[in-house]
Amino acid sequence: MSQPALAVSNLSVRIARQNGLPAVVDGISFELAKGEVLALVGESGCGKTKSAEAIMGLLPADHWHVSADLMVLNGAGLDGVSASALRKLRGSEISMIFQDPLTALDPVFSCGYQLRSVFIRHRGMNRRAARDASLVMLGQVGFAEPERVFNSYPHQLSGGMRQRVMIAMAMACRPSVLIADEPTTALDVTTQAQVLAQLTQLAREYGTSILLITHDLGVVAQYADRAMVMLNGKIVEEAGVQDLFARPQHDCTRNLLSCTAKADA
Repeated sequence: MSQPALAVSNLSVRIARQNGLPAVVDGISFELAKGEVLALVGESGCGKTKSAEAIMGLLPADHWHVSADLMVLNGAGLDGVSASALRKLRGSEISMIFQDPLTALDPVFSCGYQLRSVFIRHRGMNRRAARDASLVMLGQVGFAEPERVFNSYPHQLSGGMRQRVMIAMAMACRPSVLIADEPTTALDVTTQAQVLAQLTQLAREYGTSILLITHDLGVVAQYADRAMVMLNGKIVEEAGVQDLFARPQHDCTRNLLSCTAKADA
């Protein structure tokens, strides 16, 4: 069996200095295969986002206590890595797309400046080469006028356009792993489908594995290969997508499927 793109064992996240409270993430383990789209599914507040932020090293130590037996990215351990080393990995080997691109993007700088900075920081390009690479990348995520988007500020773009800019930034260095945290929550149904199709197509072209965090089983059915269901910080079910829909084993999964069926009715 080939080495997984990402392996996590017994990951837990707790609020610092409040040991009496239950863990926000309670000992989850999983492997993300190379080229796979693995969905992490569950209701709001179940611990999905905190799991992703812990893997990315984004939880401040003065507020959160993170522990794991191992977190391995392409055979290299993430736990215990220095802050500077982790900053180099983020954006180059592992990237994340957040729920709200308007807050994730810096309103003070143009979209082009922010995208160009990724190429300068992680690929060592000069400003001209980074600009050219940015325009190509904007074209790859579906912009017919990449120059206009490059010169625009986040507030000048629609929600779907901002999310495509975030995809361009996350995929600029062709990372091995992309964590997509509810990437289309704030978008209308048509734009959701367009953004997810572009994201998964680009990931296939680049060989990027995706951990797709969502509460929407319709999205899971269309785009994921395998799914994990999370409840109260624990993974309560894991299966291939077809098996999950045909033979759900846990009440939480059945409830989520029931809600999806009612929403589609």
